[in-house]
Amino acid sequence: MLSSARVVTLPLRQRFRGIESREVMLFEGPAGWTEFSPFLEYGDAEASVWLAAAIDFGWHQAPPLFRSQIRVNATLPAVAPDAVREILDRFPGCRTVKVKVAEPGQQLADDVARVIAVRQYLGPEGRIRLDANGGWNVDEAEHAIHALAPSDLEYVEQPCATVDELADIRTRVKYMGLPIAADESVRKAEDPLEVATAKAADLLVIKAQPLGGIRAALRIVDAARLPVVVSSALETSVGISMGAHLAAAIPDLVYDCGLATVSLLSSDITTDSLVADRGLVSVHRVIPDAALLDRFAADPDRMEWWNARLERCLALVQS
Repeated sequence: MLSSARVVTLPLRQRFRGIESREVMLFEGPAGWTEFSPFLEYGDAEASVWLAAAIDFGWHQAPPLFRSQIRVNATLPAVAPDAVREILDRFPGCRTVKVKVAEPGQQLADDVARVIAVRQYLGPEGRIRLDANGGWNVDEAEHAIHALAPSDLEYVEQPCATVDELADIRTRVKYMGLPIAADESVRKAEDPLEVATAKAADLLVIKAQPLGGIRAALRIVDAARLPVVVSSALETSVGISMGAHLAAAIPDLVYDCGLATVSLLSSDITTDSLVADRGLVSVHRVIPDAALLDRFAADPDRMEWWNARLERCLALVQS
């Protein structure tokens, strides 16, 4: 791994998920290039699951695929309404938008204005899904959902933090016919199937790296027996290709997937970026461009930090 490893720092077009740049490690395995990119604040135990995914993708061929293209959604950060059009124009052909809500420091009125702007941009046939990242308690979630529902929502992702809270809010809004999706309650849980067992969600958001790779994620999908959305973790096109292969390996894929997030980066590590084209992302392996790897190479001290992290996490994977 270390013989081919490269660490890059890619600026974001604007602040997203509390960060302004994305730092990732890439290396090449027998099956192709792969990505190891747990967020910097993650401890080794959590990061080692991401490394298991990188090894799985770099050292094994993908399972049988059911499609060569994945329909994807646009992702809208918690921006002001006047910034909506400029951002969504970067996702050509996407009929679905995932809107970030419950941003720390903002109010419900900010969310309502943002979602209304998205509905105006999409027109009546577009699909809007919300992602609160567990930012509401149950009462706040119920109040917010009622305030945002007039914009005709597809579903609400992780409105509350815990499985019990998700079960509660799902019961409260069931009469509205609005599905509840679980993300953090799957990828950050000791038991990723708990949310399905507890009947706390109508669908699951699945991410390849946080769940340990394509095969591990497919086992969860098979056991949960719920509809799923395959999403990204703000990765380069190498990481997105892992997610695209996962989405392509799921027999029944009802919802558009969150795999167009390369458009949130100001640059990529390849000229063959997996960005939305007519609302679709293709399924194929990505080879980094040497010049781009050099251009965005992290400082030597960051490379040393990542090398040490890789060695620690590999020890955990092997144990």
